[in-house]
Amino acid sequence: MYERLLQEAERENIKVVSWPLHVNTKGLYCDGVIAINKSISTTAERACILAEELGHHYTTAGNIINQKIISNRKQEVKAKRWAVKRLVSLNNIIKAYEAGCRNLYEAAEHMGVTEEFLRLAFVAYSHIYGKYKKCENYIIYFDPPGVYKNMDYDKGVLP
Repeated sequence: MYERLLQEAERENIKVVSWPLHVNTKGLYCDGVIAINKSISTTAERACILAEELGHHYTTAGNIINQKIISNRKQEVKAKRWAVKRLVSLNNIIKAYEAGCRNLYEAAEHMGVTEEFLRLAFVAYSHIYGKYKKCENYIIYFDPPGVYKNMDYDKGVLP
């Protein structure tokens, strides 16, 4: 996933660099450059950070570092939602289930994201859809997270 995001950044003429950022800062986007804290060691975490910073490229404008300003917080949420939809689509959640993933750790590994980011995705989707979303032949629950195959009882299909 990280490599695909790097390719996307390149197509958008965005330079991605590792930089010694402040310990609490994982990534920054400014004027066509994404800086990822060089202390981030896992590819999964780098992918999550890169996706969020690409989200800033696509969805936000201006300096939004001061999160005490409501409009800045709203832009931060937009960028995170963009990243969630890009890395953890509802279809990707179903694919993880179909691949045999039965907990958040396994699903995060399968998708190439951190478990923390996957939890964030379920929270984000709960704000969008409520407690669950019917998708294809599945029901995806967001709180608590879970995927269940939707049984079509009208057609006599039983477990």
